[in-house]
Amino acid sequence: MHRHFHQSLMAAAGALATLMLSQPASAATPQITSPVNEGAVVALAPDMHPNAIAANDRGRVADNMRIEDMMLLLHRSDEQEKALLKLNHDQLDRTSPHYHKWLTAKEFGKRFGLAQSDIDALTAWLTSHGFEVKNVPAGGRTIDFAGTAGQIREAFHTEIHRLADGHYANMNNPQMPAALAPAVIGIPKLTDYMPHKNLVRKDFTYTSGTKTYHAIVPEDLATIYNLDPVFKSGNVGQGQTVVVIEDSDVGTTADWTTFRNKFGLSGYTTASFTQVHPTGSVTCTDPGAGGAEDEANLDAQWASAGAPGAAIVLASCRDGSQFGGFVALENLINGASIPPVVSISYGTGEEGDGQTENQFIYSLYQQASTEGVSVFVSSGDEGSAENDHRGSNPTHGISISGWMSTPYDVSVGGTDFADTYLGTSKKYWKKKNTANYGSAKSYMPEFPWDDSCANVPLSTSKGFATPYGSAGYCNNGGPHSSVAGSGGPSNCATGQGSGGLINGTCAGWPKPDWQVLYGVPNDGVRDTPDVSLMAANGLWGHYYVFCDTDGGTCGDDPAGWPGAGGTSFASPIWAGFMALIVNKAGGPQGLPNPVLYQIANEEYGKKGSKACNSSGKKASKPSTSCIFYDVTLGDNDVNCSGTVNCYLPSGATGVLSTSDSEYQPAFATKKGYDFATGIGTVNVANLVNAWPE
Repeated sequence: MHRHFHQSLMAAAGALATLMLSQPASAATPQITSPVNEGAVVALAPDMHPNAIAANDRGRVADNMRIEDMMLLLHRSDEQEKALLKLNHDQLDRTSPHYHKWLTAKEFGKRFGLAQSDIDALTAWLTSHGFEVKNVPAGGRTIDFAGTAGQIREAFHTEIHRLADGHYANMNNPQMPAALAPAVIGIPKLTDYMPHKNLVRKDFTYTSGTKTYHAIVPEDLATIYNLDPVFKSGNVGQGQTVVVIEDSDVGTTADWTTFRNKFGLSGYTTASFTQVHPTGSVTCTDPGAGGAEDEANLDAQWASAGAPGAAIVLASCRDGSQFGGFVALENLINGASIPPVVSISYGTGEEGDGQTENQFIYSLYQQASTEGVSVFVSSGDEGSAENDHRGSNPTHGISISGWMSTPYDVSVGGTDFADTYLGTSKKYWKKKNTANYGSAKSYMPEFPWDDSCANVPLSTSKGFATPYGSAGYCNNGGPHSSVAGSGGPSNCATGQGSGGLINGTCAGWPKPDWQVLYGVPNDGVRDTPDVSLMAANGLWGHYYVFCDTDGGTCGDDPAGWPGAGGTSFASPIWAGFMALIVNKAGGPQGLPNPVLYQIANEEYGKKGSKACNSSGKKASKPSTSCIFYDVTLGDNDVNCSGTVNCYLPSGATGVLSTSDSEYQPAFATKKGYDFATGIGTVNVANLVNAWPE
């Protein structure tokens, strides 16, 4: 049954432009039509963490261990799904009468939620097994419930065990009565594994000798990516809201104010910063200032750098079974006040999330998009080795984050500036800082952010002909690291993998009809990232600064402030750019990708754009008319070992490759779209001016 659902979903998504179904206005047809027989059960969609194997098993948890914020992910009918896909398409089609006709949460639930009799049957069944049914969000996609490990075992026929690393997880896929299953996809999470933040502290260990570092500040951002003309036109994002979804509060909102005062943003008086714990359909409790406080600080501060007059809202909830940030977003999109722009800087591999959690993320972003929300998500900081997060020598092959691989978000990748590598730094940086600590002169060449020995520009700069092989850089002192801007094809979003292997049960999200551009591979799946931005953490001398008084000092000289990189910076900054677009366009824009790819197509054409090549000859600069800068130098490849997607001709360390038998780096840049940087980076003023109203 659920396999049929995934197939129909994929088929429908591939035919968005040709579906001609009318939009339903009445309640859904009931899917639960038979009496419940507890003796006749079926498996729900797969929901197993890769670590939940016998070798890691440390025994069953206590029956009375309570798990909060479990969500039953509901299955709308195939007819409803097709109609929703058609509406999603029409909302972004300027020729459609449904163009930019966003729904409220109640309208979404009425048209695409389950029949009330199905909801009643499911809540009655959960209650009969002792669960606390907390609420059914207005969008009708989920039922929020809580209960104990013993109740889970009795009702869903799966045991919760403690694992070797201290986490807990279910040891087999959940089951439930066959009579109820037509209305249910599964339970997105029955573990306490949470996502990682996409933040990497500055790291200078790969450098040697005397070196000048350029700490990026808001004025540099505005100069390099051409924000100043937008600000001078009077558009600073005033009246707009950017929500950063977090797993922590900030210790003090004064850090945001200090950041803006120090870097010349305090004159934009329409700006504000608040942190909220959204109430509503799902229970949200204050997480306090925890281990992700640095992430929360940088997201709020750099979103404000992208739109210095906008209201920045930090939304966070305490983790339960589900990530607290998703609880916050669930409440926001099911509430009365829908944010126009959202940024998320966390992630987990598609396979690690499992099929049901991936579908939950898909459905969450899909509802947000249907309501007009533009969702930006950092692509990740692991190159294309997400399953080996921060591993020194990845072994699990090519993998990407499931948090950014859906068709309903903008995936934001990472670059570094190439001036140090090219020996042209004097051309692009002033000798002295301005009053606001800026020093950039103009846009400058970029290449993918990559701290690994597998990166060709790094290995050649060290005098090696190749990064691989016994004579290559990775086997002769080069840094073993998976820290790099992430990107790649969706490959395990709708199936359950095994230890990182892409096997017959794995499948990626289907390629959206808008993802057409010179360089986009004909692979049939969603490709990431969509766009990129500077995200480096210091290897070539470039990194961001931010204020976090709990994790460092924010003294008079920002050179001593905390420094870092990561697509954690790129996503909220792009969200800030989107606030400028929303302000200019006069209202929410929903999913930006169709417009981004349309504009890129006009620029790149059928052969790519020489005039907009970011990585051309040393003496050349891209045209001032460019909207996107096409990054064509370098790669985001990382080192590896093992036998999965690892080219290892000799030596102990190989490089991540789409072929085990020849060098096909994962992934090199090329003209037009590529997995390392997507469309590329941006001239913001030109993008804002080109955006259709």
